[in-house]
Amino acid sequence: MPPPAGHQASALATADGASQDTPTSGANSAVPDPTPSSSSTGADVPRTLPLGSRTLGTVADTTSQVVIVRGTTTGSNAATIQFYERVGADWLPRATWQGHVGKRGWSTHHVEGDLRTPVGTFGLTDAGGRKADPGSKLPYDQSTAFTPPAPQAGFGDSTADAFDYVIAVNYNRAAGRTPLDFTRPLGAGRGGGIWLHVDHGGPTHGCVSLPRAAMRYLLLHLSPQARPVVVMGAAAQLSR
Repeated sequence: MPPPAGHQASALATADGASQDTPTSGANSAVPDPTPSSSSTGADVPRTLPLGSRTLGTVADTTSQVVIVRGTTTGSNAATIQFYERVGADWLPRATWQGHVGKRGWSTHHVEGDLRTPVGTFGLTDAGGRKADPGSKLPYDQSTAFTPPAPQAGFGDSTADAFDYVIAVNYNRAAGRTPLDFTRPLGAGRGGGIWLHVDHGGPTHGCVSLPRAAMRYLLLHLSPQARPVVVMGAAAQLSR
């Protein structure tokens, strides 16, 4: 979705780093929820995240909340977004939504302006938006500087509400600052300003868009103490 100046993404990286709206839990998901299994001795095996072993290894042991953004193919801009919480040894699915990513799909080496969403695992530490704080547990910066971009052909319907609520994805940014901060540790050429934000019915410029109810849900549930992360990529990439 069109971002403010410089609002683009880039490359593979790993980071640590009550509403009346009701989320859709487990509905319309392209990925089955994990189910308990048993070993040959009958002992319960902990429920785990639906990720390949290498990707799963990018989620720190100290993390207990994970958002998974899974595209159908590397060139698709449609995505299924799932929210998981760890309870004891088990990762439990809490909600599932449909959304969008970059117009040209995914990139393992994103550069400014490529219209792709970066593949990787990134911290979720800061939030904000044009609307008042709905009760976010993450630091929340309300500001009219979250200027929605002008509508563009091929990017869905009106983008006027896109930045009502945003959560910064810690790709090429300084954690602990407002999403509006444009510090780029990897350099401007590698893009940045990747956010979770309100969906507008079409692809983005590199961000991840979710239904308004989903954004409010995440703002109310993501907790700094849980060290939440987002794991993003096409299905084949996340299965590695």
